[in-house]
Amino acid sequence: MIKVGIAGSGFIGPAHIEALRRLGFVEVVALCDGSLAQAQEKARALNVPHAYGSVEELLAHPDLHAVHNCTPNHLHAAINRQIVQAGKHVFSEKPLCMTPDEARELVALAEKAGVVHGVSFVYRQFAMVRQAASMMQAGTLGRLFAAHGSYLQDWMLLETDYNWRVDAALGGVSRAVADIGSHWCDTVQFVTGRRIVEVMADLAIVWPTRRANVAGNHTFSQDACARYEEKPVTTEDFGSVLFRFDDGSKGSFSVSQVSAGRKNRLTFEINGSERSVAWDQEIPQRLWIGHRGQANQTLTDDPGLLNRDVADSAHFPGGHIEGWPDAFKNMMAQFYRAVQVGRMPDAPPFATFHDGASVMYIVDAIVKSHRQQRWVRVER
Repeated sequence: MIKVGIAGSGFIGPAHIEALRRLGFVEVVALCDGSLAQAQEKARALNVPHAYGSVEELLAHPDLHAVHNCTPNHLHAAINRQIVQAGKHVFSEKPLCMTPDEARELVALAEKAGVVHGVSFVYRQFAMVRQAASMMQAGTLGRLFAAHGSYLQDWMLLETDYNWRVDAALGGVSRAVADIGSHWCDTVQFVTGRRIVEVMADLAIVWPTRRANVAGNHTFSQDACARYEEKPVTTEDFGSVLFRFDDGSKGSFSVSQVSAGRKNRLTFEINGSERSVAWDQEIPQRLWIGHRGQANQTLTDDPGLLNRDVADSAHFPGGHIEGWPDAFKNMMAQFYRAVQVGRMPDAPPFATFHDGASVMYIVDAIVKSHRQQRWVRVER
């Protein structure tokens, strides 16, 4: 049995724990949080046997094989560094870190340590996304012409919507692009097999000042009886990006956390010389396939209908809808197969520190492009 520790038990930590428990060969033995009291309360609620008040104590837990970093963004680099230097396999929430220099350092450290390293870019693990990637790789779509789409949410729509991600010191200089645009970029790079190398961005802040609950609040929650204080906002709520791939093909995407009615809508369309494919995360079991000279198709996630190299991503017969938690399980299964072997695969099917760094460089270029109002090359 592989023994795992979890650093951070907020919104995303329990999702990691649930996915790990579904694997059957991984045991979550300990967690830590900002204080021992917080950790003990969460450990009781999640039935985790051991609780610690610091990462150092967690890493000292006996016979620990891997650690998941589920802490807020500003802690990612330091804690990922600690985990790697302790010789543990590491799975990090995105973003991998806060700056390109930190990304380069973490990639080098993980490679030198020889640990298995992963980043939580979950959308590439949906069966129909992997199907689109398989079709692209097999040449079914023809030559890549363009990619476009969006990632839209509404949880920051109101002036009183606030959490730590709004604070640049805690969440980073970019919010919507780094938080959800990062997922879009990783997903589309995975599907196309190409790298985004240049960007032109225009970002917007719709609430220059937000009203924050003085008592604090949980992500995606509202409190009708709250008292508020004003907080200046320097991170974007919305953004549009033009980009160029390394093969010369082009694309565009928009991100928004202020689109009323859109809860978690990541969509992409890939246009090739033979066919197009399109996918919407809110109806994840369907892949639209577009044709010029025949009727368009809608492929569903029946394992018997998928390409053989991706059929194992769908676990039930057609018509049994699988979604975000199932993609999360797929991601953990692939990572822990590598942990069982004890080394990184030659071609990892999960996102690695390299992929996390790649997206960090894109986000950095997008921020520079907006500030300078020009095309910016992605520096790797």
